[in-house]
Amino acid sequence: MNTAGPRDVPAGKGLELTPFRGLRYDPDRVGSLAAVTSPPYDVVVRPDGLLHLESADPHNIVRLILPQAATPAARNKQAANTLRRWLDEGVLRADTEPGLYIYEQRGNGLLQRGVIGALRVSQPSDGVVLPHEDVMPHVIADRAALMRATSANLEPLLLTYRGSGAATGAGAVIERTAERSPLLRTTTEDGFSHRLWAVTDPAEVAEIQSELAQHQALIADGHHRWATYLRLRAEHGSPSPWDYGLVLLVDTARYPLRVRAIHRLLHRLPVADALSALTDLFRVRDLAVPLPEALDALAEAAGHGNAYLLAGDGAFHLVDRPSPELLARTVPGDPPEAWRTLDATVLHRTLLEHLWRIPEDSPEHIAYIHDTAATVEKAERIGGTAVLMHPVREEVVRELARQGVTMPRKSTSFGPKPASGLVLRILTLTS
Repeated sequence: MNTAGPRDVPAGKGLELTPFRGLRYDPDRVGSLAAVTSPPYDVVVRPDGLLHLESADPHNIVRLILPQAATPAARNKQAANTLRRWLDEGVLRADTEPGLYIYEQRGNGLLQRGVIGALRVSQPSDGVVLPHEDVMPHVIADRAALMRATSANLEPLLLTYRGSGAATGAGAVIERTAERSPLLRTTTEDGFSHRLWAVTDPAEVAEIQSELAQHQALIADGHHRWATYLRLRAEHGSPSPWDYGLVLLVDTARYPLRVRAIHRLLHRLPVADALSALTDLFRVRDLAVPLPEALDALAEAAGHGNAYLLAGDGAFHLVDRPSPELLARTVPGDPPEAWRTLDATVLHRTLLEHLWRIPEDSPEHIAYIHDTAATVEKAERIGGTAVLMHPVREEVVRELARQGVTMPRKSTSFGPKPASGLVLRILTLTS
């Protein structure tokens, strides 16, 4: 059965993945490969997680993806200087020949394999790489400045496609390669093992490219970095190395991803004030239970409509059953029903914008955090409000992307995400 999708493309008009000379840590120059890796930049919980990674090894990749200095310009200059120094010292070394890279993650009963390469950047209107979330301009500006300063793609985006399950093509090369001895292997502190192989044989590279050229991809993680790729390609013109960006492509027909929620931390809104604004507009129930049980209650309520879990005052408050009249006034009626009924849509249009008057694009007012317990802990520490979300089903994400409808920013968290630091792409090494 052919499971290609979300939308078929003519042969040769789909994904164009090219080999590159990967930049990798020299294991003899660092304490351990696990100690120099990091989650993607937007998953690192700051400041605690950042400090933990910085102390793990003096060469941890977080010093490149999240440099620390007094001003944005100083941060980017520091990252560029650090990258240059590590290259000069041999901490990072470029592979001798271009290749595609097979990447495996295994842990918690999950196995994921995909291929890392330099993907030709394309606009959403081209129908090749489909976004499903809105983006924040200030984040794109920040990532663009870092990429300009370093002339590098420091961490891969996570994209998904739906393979055909054929006996040849990308999937077949991935499975054959996984039986060989890897370039590297390591186990990170979250218990996941990571293995990486290089595919340099021209016939195998062509086999991967031929299948991918028939498919389109969904951005699972990295919307802001993809938008940054687009901006930098436009700035530099074509042809240039900026025509391509570093990605990990995973066939979710073979290796389904997990979809988790991204939570909100409202820095300046106490829980009491948040709840008072909901009187007679939502049902609010106080839960005197631990976090796991509170999340179970959220999942049950989410099965019947929009539901959220508020925390930050030492308790959990289940918020659901919004007033239909309120939704009619605050949620636009034009987009598809699947978009109008999303928890993220109602949160942003009804709660944040209408009831709480919180600007969704201001880091001073709102933060987006993947870790549930960390969101609650930070809210309690600062006297703010944690808004815990229930994940969106993957089929809803794909259907909206197929229709060209973007979800509110930070609506989903697909995983497992690729570890940052295993392979980088420096744009001055194009062949």
